[in-house]
Amino acid sequence: MITLIDQALLDEVCREAAASPRRRRNRNFHPRDDHPAHRLLNAMQPDSYIPPHRHLDPDKDETFVVLRGLLGLLLFDDEGGLVKSVKVGAGGAAIGVDVAHGTWHTAIALEPDTVFLEAKAGPYLPLTEAERAPWAPVENSPEAAPYLALLKLMLQREA
Repeated sequence: MITLIDQALLDEVCREAAASPRRRRNRNFHPRDDHPAHRLLNAMQPDSYIPPHRHLDPDKDETFVVLRGLLGLLLFDDEGGLVKSVKVGAGGAAIGVDVAHGTWHTAIALEPDTVFLEAKAGPYLPLTEAERAPWAPVENSPEAAPYLALLKLMLQREA
């Protein structure tokens, strides 16, 4: 059996993301959270906020390949200072990134209906406190939207 990753699937997951309170939606290709290899589409709208985080497990490097739209990736030091930012887009000079475990990072959709293919090792494990950025607001907090706006400004200046 195969699953086609075609425009219809991208359109569907983008509609789901637009309708979601989090303004993003995953479409998993792996069968279970405990599967050893996670492969998924991640559709995002520009007002979706993923708090900066890191994965400490040495098996949890992440690869993103942008299939539609434009993604901003920001990397931080331990105090929350911006280390690097890149714009990654379908058909652009950079279409994907590989983020090493232990790297503080976040991703931002810079265009509506941005979709990227994500691959990382399973199983799914919720972030630990040591993997959550203590300097960044949590999702859905009153501080999240202003911080997202600041991240977009930082990306604009650096990229």
